[in-house]
Amino acid sequence: MGRLRSDFWVAAHLRRCAVEGVDAVLRRRGSPEAGAIFVKVDLRDGTASLYGPAPQALVEEGRGERLFAPLLTRAPDGEVEERMRREVRFDPDLWLLEIEDRAARHFLPLAPDSEL
Repeated sequence: MGRLRSDFWVAAHLRRCAVEGVDAVLRRRGSPEAGAIFVKVDLRDGTASLYGPAPQALVEEGRGERLFAPLLTRAPDGEVEERMRREVRFDPDLWLLEIEDRAARHFLPLAPDSEL
């Protein structure tokens, strides 16, 4: 089974957040077919968490599911923004979603053993 296109996955995730009553926006549109997806969770207290694609070593062969891993957890917002600027310089085709939620809900499928 192939992996869902990035644009479809992003649209579905934004809808999932809306259904759950969580504010989420698309901040950066990437490559529709296969752009990497990053998710910033703004905790509304000056801190944020950042999730990105899980390393391939943590993804099971043949599942086709996108899995995420935490890159930064409850870091100062400026630190998360700087990390994203570096990621964009490295991969200009990436997607960036931003979720605002004090409870840090993100609804992302996390890779096993990906905790910080």
